[in-house]
Amino acid sequence: MVYEDSVVVYMKCVPVLSEEQKGDFAQLELVMTKEFISQQLIHLTGCLDTNEEGGRKRVVAVLQEMLVLPQTPPSLVSLLTEKLLTLIPDDHRRIQTVAEVISEVREPIVIRQPLDENENRRKQVKLAEVKVGILEAKQALEECISNQEFNRAAELKDSITDLENLRNNILQEENTQQDDKETETRIEKTDPETLLRCLTMCVELLKQMNIKTRIGPTMSAILSSLILPSISNAQPAVRNMAVVCLGTCALHSKDLVNTHLVLLLQIAQLDEAKIRISALRSVIDLLLLYGFTLLSERPSPAPQTSHSPANQEDQEKGEEPEEGSSTAQSILMMLSDFLDSEVSELRTETAEGLAKLMYSGRISSAKLLSRLVLLWYNPVTEDDTRLRHCLGVFFQLYARESRAHQECVEECFLPTLQTLLNAPATSPLAEVDVTNVAELLVELTRPSSLIKPGDTQEVCVHDYLAVRVCGEMLKDPSAPEVRLYAKVLNSLELSADGNTTRDLVTLLQQVTQVQY
Repeated sequence: MVYEDSVVVYMKCVPVLSEEQKGDFAQLELVMTKEFISQQLIHLTGCLDTNEEGGRKRVVAVLQEMLVLPQTPPSLVSLLTEKLLTLIPDDHRRIQTVAEVISEVREPIVIRQPLDENENRRKQVKLAEVKVGILEAKQALEECISNQEFNRAAELKDSITDLENLRNNILQEENTQQDDKETETRIEKTDPETLLRCLTMCVELLKQMNIKTRIGPTMSAILSSLILPSISNAQPAVRNMAVVCLGTCALHSKDLVNTHLVLLLQIAQLDEAKIRISALRSVIDLLLLYGFTLLSERPSPAPQTSHSPANQEDQEKGEEPEEGSSTAQSILMMLSDFLDSEVSELRTETAEGLAKLMYSGRISSAKLLSRLVLLWYNPVTEDDTRLRHCLGVFFQLYARESRAHQECVEECFLPTLQTLLNAPATSPLAEVDVTNVAELLVELTRPSSLIKPGDTQEVCVHDYLAVRVCGEMLKDPSAPEVRLYAKVLNSLELSADGNTTRDLVTLLQQVTQVQY
């Protein structure tokens, strides 16, 4: 196993830069080069033959040793942990292995260094002075007793007692230090670098654990001793990694969701942008896995969010969340508010999360869908490539998936257009081409675009849309948008249902009569 030993030796040669050295570009370049070479050496461990038990144990031991080494760069901890866990197929063994490594990193064995010679000499001199003082005090005490100076004798007796106590303390301290020379002790490290290293290992462990693996005693101990205390750490990087760990742990335990969901919601609103995004991702993942059914059983966390027009009817058609779930309402209020965030990354993450929830059927809300359509067309998001791409793909897949989804799109048709038509001149939405938006929504609701078309005799979504558009035209036939609605009617794909056709002809006749 020459290769494994050479990797460890090379890793030990990677220098650890001080704050002053980090300003030297030559030193930084040297460290980055060595880290890159170390990374490639670690990748090569995947080429080793680990089918034989002895060889696999040796590779595991080497990877564990590199994780414990203080010289191991933080950038390599994640890769080392990943390679280590791929060699351990059982989740319980993985948890135990990572727990042992974390224990070694957080509480390394420390051997106390003996006191130097000067310190020993100083204590010996002090001890000799105390002993001489005791002898002199005893002689003076005998003289006072002989001379019957009892007051002076009492003072000397107290002085002797104090000196003897001091002598005993010095001797006891020497004995303790002598014992320490032969005793190994563990000192817990709580510096940010150590905590971040341990949390990174936890993240990799949780990523590779089977979702059905429950949180056992060992993982619970890591949660209580490492993850939860790190949530309040002063360093943002430590807090962020702790939030990721907490959210991932909750995926393995409904009890943790009930206990810590409020905390994740608070972090998603109050912390720094990067940490808020991590907390938001955790909340979205929990909703995707458990839905709103579990949350409806909990009391409302009452997040501090501003009022949003989409917060009252965001649950109207989906099977989840339940109508009486105040927690679900609060979460949807928070997500709705995040769509207006000035932090583009948070806004994008929220839009992507809502798209996932709607596509998976966890929520069905025409108002939220309208918000996403407006966000996609809003000139403010023009440079947000990820947001535009995500929503563009989502709209097509969502509408083609089922008739129920097309009905949701049809329901948001008129509210979306009215929002754009009524947008003030100072709003970015005033620049959006309303005709383009109408054409998109018509295409999304086209019955022929469904992946699994329904009964051909069934009334299609465009029939309902035609009735709604005609009703809107009858409200104010002289409105400027009537021309737009007329174009929409001309592009609809209507069914062959006779009753629907007669109703539409009647409505169109009424529109014509009002117009002329």
